[in-house]
Order: sequence, then structure tokens, then C-alpha cells
Amino acid sequence: MFNGIYPILYAFFDSTGRIDRSLMRNQIEGCLRHGAHGLAVMGLATEVGKLQTQERRQLVEWVGEDVAGRLPLAVTIGEPSVAGQVEMIRTAKSAGASWVILQPPPVAGLAEIEYLRFFGAVADKSELPVAIQNAAQYIGIGLSNAGLKTLNRNHPNVSLLKGEAPANAIRSLIEDTDGVFRVFNGRGGLELTDNLRAGCVGMIPAPECHDVQVKVYEAMKRGDEAEAERLYRSILPLITFLMSSIENFLCYGKRLTARRLGIAEVHARQPSQAPTPFGLEMLARLSKELGAL
Repeated sequence: MFNGIYPILYAFFDSTGRIDRSLMRNQIEGCLRHGAHGLAVMGLATEVGKLQTQERRQLVEWVGEDVAGRLPLAVTIGEPSVAGQVEMIRTAKSAGASWVILQPPPVAGLAEIEYLRFFGAVADKSELPVAIQNAAQYIGIGLSNAGLKTLNRNHPNVSLLKGEAPANAIRSLIEDTDGVFRVFNGRGGLELTDNLRAGCVGMIPAPECHDVQVKVYEAMKRGDEAEAERLYRSILPLITFLMSSIENFLCYGKRLTARRLGIAEVHARQPSQAPTPFGLEMLARLSKELGAL
């Protein structure tokens, strides 16, 4: 049973442009220290599109070794072919992943049935529970609620969903699919309390303020909605700033995470958005109440 706050890890690079394992381990330990219910890796926050296939495999293996079974681990699978996704799922399973999140192939404009066939072919060869990342806003390709329901009916191990949509749309999705999916939302944790009211079992934000989001989740679970709303309001301006675009989220969210982890310098892999003095000023003001991770 997967639920709770699953921070999705940023990719930290060293000065030569390679993935820095020690910084990745630092990030994992920071998430564990502050109550994460699980971890995720290889999504948009991990800048997976900038990683070569071998780097993706290496990073999954490193994260699996460093998590060492202490928390459930979800691995996003974004390879462009059925064979590539199946192979990456095997890598994830060997590394100790608990479930996988499939992204659609990077081919837009096809009939929905073609994406259903793609996901079904991958799911049939997966030994792990499968989620779909239904993120038309960010990826450009999404499935209808009816298509998702069909996918689950034909491939029952597709039993989770990473939605990337407003809470009211998630509520409709849960109702339209008769509750067959355990649904997580992303979007940096926007509408966190309402997503839980809508029926989400958890959220997949990034690490920069996951410690507060864990407290929001736990307050909601014990029925203290007033405390949950108070905590959520304390980070809402920050999340709104970060989620103005994926590029902004990567630029400033990673820097905030680094600051809270005691990482002195963030090395970007190009292309990337460069921070501005005003943006850094906003970030400092909106996150001033957040201490070390």
C-alpha cells in the first residue's frame, strides 16, 4: 500500500557536469530525516531528459543502494520504446524499486488507442506495480479518464496514477474510474489539502519543502484540518512561485533544496534557466522560515 509524501529527487551535478553521487546521497538522507513516506526519482525534477541512458541506469542503481529498502521507492520510466521501458523497469526492480511510473513515448498526436497499447505492452512485462504519469500539461500527452479505466481493466497491474492536474479534475478522474487507482498528484504540492480531500493517497512534490508537506499530510490524516491548512498556507506562496514553469521549478527549487541541505554551489547541466538577482531575492523571502534539512 503506497501513500504519503514522496519527494522526487533533483539531479545534482558536479563541476565537471557528472552526476554527483555524494550530493544525491545527501538529498536522500535529508528526505529520510524529515519524514518522507517514500521517494521517487527519474521524473521531470531529475531532469531525466538531459541524462543519457547509462546515466539513468547508474542513477537508479545508486539511489536504490542508498535508500537500501528503508522507504518505498518509485522510479519514473521515460524510455521512448516498449523494449527500452521494459529494460529500465528491470533495472529499477534490481535496484529495489517498489513501483514504477510510466511516461508516454515522445510521439504526440496519435489516437489514444496507440498510447493504451504502448502502456499495456510495457505493463504486461512489468514485475512491479505500474502507475501512469498523466501529465498532458507538462509532457503534452495524456489519457482520458475512460482510457485510463480501460487500461486498468485490461492490465490490472496498472493500479496507480500520478496525476498532474487540479484537485477538482483529480476528483472527477477518481469518480470516473470507480476508484480503481491509488492516485498521487504532483504539481509541486499545489492544492495539497484539497487533493487529499479529493481522494489522493499522497503527493509527489520535490524535496525543497517536503518536511512541511509531510506535516500537512499527517495533520489531514488525523483529522486536524485547521492545522493542515495553516501549515499549507505557510508554504503556498513559495510553491506558487516555483511552479510558474518547469524551468523555474528546476532553477529555484533545486537551489532552495541545496541551501537547506548545506550544498554550497549548484552546477547546472545545460540548457537550463539561470537565476536572476530578483528571483533569488523572491526565493529567499518566500522560504525564510524554512531551516536546514
